[in-house]
Amino acid sequence: MEVQGHVDPAFAPVADAFAEGFTERGEVGAAVAIVVGGRAVVDLVGGTADESGAPWTPDTIVNAYSVVKPLTAACLLLLVERGSVGLDDPVARWWPEFGAAGKEELTVRQVLAHQAGLHLFEQPPALATLLDWQAMVDLLARSTPAWPPGTAHAEHVATYGHLVGEVVRRVDGRTLGAFLREELAGPWSLDFHVGLSDELQRRAADVVDPDGTFEAPLARPVEMVDPAVVNGAAWRAAEIPAVNGHGTALALARFYAALGAGGAIDGVRLLSQELVTEAIRPQLVAPDRVLGRTAAWCLGVQADLEEGGFGMGGLGGNLGWWAGEGYAIGYVTRGLGDHGRVDAVESVFRELL
Repeated sequence: MEVQGHVDPAFAPVADAFAEGFTERGEVGAAVAIVVGGRAVVDLVGGTADESGAPWTPDTIVNAYSVVKPLTAACLLLLVERGSVGLDDPVARWWPEFGAAGKEELTVRQVLAHQAGLHLFEQPPALATLLDWQAMVDLLARSTPAWPPGTAHAEHVATYGHLVGEVVRRVDGRTLGAFLREELAGPWSLDFHVGLSDELQRRAADVVDPDGTFEAPLARPVEMVDPAVVNGAAWRAAEIPAVNGHGTALALARFYAALGAGGAIDGVRLLSQELVTEAIRPQLVAPDRVLGRTAAWCLGVQADLEEGGFGMGGLGGNLGWWAGEGYAIGYVTRGLGDHGRVDAVESVFRELL
């Protein structure tokens, strides 16, 4: 399998490991990027973008599922940085309808740290509700938390983006997708998007379940992993900032390189070192009531308490991560599967450091 792109000679074996993902691990179309010291030492693409056989190119973007959550959180953190909203403000200060059913004192910090207790509903929302911003935020506003806010945590798989994004919209006036584009992705040159225009939709790779066996028990509603839905214009155009961000591997690697450097890349500082330090600090280390394992949720990212890294994995095998060894990695794929593909690439890279 031939791959395209750039890799520093010192890391040439990484290209071989990436190619082996296609020949040995069932990959069909993907990209990987690794940034060290603000510079991309690996930026590779390979495979196809759709069933016609169109090649994956550096401009190809793909639905990367939960990998978008930390970028969504970063939008709200930008407003914290500017003093427009406080981490410990009650959400209801900005979103009055939200202050009901036991959520009167629920804070911005708790929403960012997956502590809101609004991760599940008695009935999973219908796809039409998930695609309708106002319907989702109305549902969240009248919902009762599963626990007293701040006393437990669970990944808010489908609801995180609406919770964070509605605070952004109430404080700033722009939708999460517009704010991301203008205030985060633009200044840091991140090819990552929520809510695709027609032009961006033409660049999007089609998600596929290569062997028809992929399972995602956390997906609610289940249509979130149906390629017929995820590849459709309605899904791509909607703003679902917990699960439908589309972007490149290089965008993810640059985002984490900026966080790893304390809030700046290419001389463009958006966040202070102080706020980044708080954002990557675990707010609670406890069993995650969705994931079924102990998790260290920070303000948008998970922390690795053993190796010192932080980031977010995405359904289907996507990843954005800052490693304790001092590099940032992004991996995006259209083939729904596990993280074995990116793990193999990263393992080779780590051996070469």
